[in-house]
Amino acid sequence: MKKFLLKNYYIIVSIFIFASILTAKIDFYKAVILLLEFVVILEVVKMVAEFIENQRVRLRFVIDMFIVFLIRDVVILTSYPEKKHDDILFLLLVIFIFFIFRVLALVYSPSQMLGKGKRG
Repeated sequence: MKKFLLKNYYIIVSIFIFASILTAKIDFYKAVILLLEFVVILEVVKMVAEFIENQRVRLRFVIDMFIVFLIRDVVILTSYPEKKHDDILFLLLVIFIFFIFRVLALVYSPSQMLGKGKRG
């Protein structure tokens, strides 16, 4: 059991976060919004750390940050009683476009291109 929990530590973290939300009596949608904002902050810190260490910014980190930020906005908009469907659809379209950019960034990554050149 201990080995299982150590391997799947996210279960313990999730239980802790859920218990914290229940004890603090925070609305669930507010908790989700706060967690998504935390993920955006993590992505920004990861991008800055990458820049400091390697003196470059990976496009993947920037795109991931924007995708998470836009998903956060979609969650916020869908939680309102009077939903603005046009705004939600527009954000979903932008998220889809960013996903396409993310796939292209992975496929045409300089590290991927170098790997193909060595094999060929």
